[in-house]
Amino acid sequence: MYRVGKIDREIYHCIAEDIVTDEVIITVVQIMHIRERHPNDYELFSTYFDEIIRDPDYIIEAKKDVKEVFKMVLRLITSKDNLDYKNSIITFMKIDDKEWNRLLRNKKILYKRE
Repeated sequence: MYRVGKIDREIYHCIAEDIVTDEVIITVVQIMHIRERHPNDYELFSTYFDEIIRDPDYIIEAKKDVKEVFKMVLRLITSKDNLDYKNSIITFMKIDDKEWNRLLRNKKILYKRE
């Protein structure tokens, strides 16, 4: 398990008001998942994880982040979860404009940076 950064709870309260911790981690299993499913994205962009988490452009409701667009799935821990858990990156990938526009069209936007 590796510490990635901290969320700003004021920004992320649009998801849940009872977020237990601001710490975000990533596990070895999730790093392997990203490397297998999205080749080179982890190596090229993981240094931006802290910035993406701290200052997201958008937070889009999902069931399961030269201008480049990324999608990060972040699992937040609330008071209803096991309090020993931490907020965790589930997956991360670079996406193209077509996928970005599809997400904006089809997903509920919870937050947009002004």
